[in-house]
Amino acid sequence: MNMNIERKPEWLRIKFGEGRKYSGTLAILENGAIHTVCRSAKCPNRAECWAAGTATFMILGDICTRNCRFCAVSHGRPAAPDCGEPEKIAEAVAKLALKCVVITSVTRDDLPDGGAGIWSQTVRRVRERNPDAKIEILTPDFQGNEESLKEVFESRPDVFAHNLETVERLQKSVRLTADYKTSLRVLSAAAEFGLAAKSGIMLGLGEEDFEIERCLRDMREAGVSMLTIGQYMRPTSGQMEVVRWVAPGEFERWRERALELGFRFVKSAPLVRSSYHAADAFDCASAEIIKP
Repeated sequence: MNMNIERKPEWLRIKFGEGRKYSGTLAILENGAIHTVCRSAKCPNRAECWAAGTATFMILGDICTRNCRFCAVSHGRPAAPDCGEPEKIAEAVAKLALKCVVITSVTRDDLPDGGAGIWSQTVRRVRERNPDAKIEILTPDFQGNEESLKEVFESRPDVFAHNLETVERLQKSVRLTADYKTSLRVLSAAAEFGLAAKSGIMLGLGEEDFEIERCLRDMREAGVSMLTIGQYMRPTSGQMEVVRWVAPGEFERWRERALELGFRFVKSAPLVRSSYHAADAFDCASAEIIKP
């Protein structure tokens, strides 16, 4: 093991949030028995986001049917979906007075619809209770099932996100049971439906520059108009190791390149995650999507 890789560089030091807003957000989430990807995935930005009164809700439980090697979310056999979950999320959004809402989920390959029904109900209920709130959803691939995707699309989120996570060559070593081309088809279907499509990748897993370039081009060809790029950080010793720490200047270079390729919205920096500062994307989502 390269011990230098285990030591995070200076630019990855995280500031811990505190104060009434942080405590209030935590209390609402715990009292409502609501899962967040902030805690389940050990997001490095959760303190900052909670101190700002924002959180990324995670529906369909906290047990994933897949076991991706980069992710800290627990995997195994999930419990049956909670039919009251859409109302719980809508209530939490109201209590937190959120204007921008991000919702994600574990993957539920055990369900015939992949959880699409709960997804659709959650988006619709959040919008009914909070009509002024903007909604971004970060979904699994639903195994590419067209009926499930259509059900989710018809709930009309403001932003539809699905992450490629890494370049094509590394997919099977990082995502295991996911498929690069299936993910591109999901994103293309969302864009063709008229939704603002967003995706993200991590750097530091062993990818080459030409592979990143190809990945960005593939996203644009699929109609993706919004992009996040961040540093892979090993959440626990049970996940794959970091291959390299990517300097901030390299992230800036990829941000500039993505804009050249036609992405309308790009967040690219070491600590960027899918939902980090997601509110910044909504102005782009309301504008006409640039087609490749």
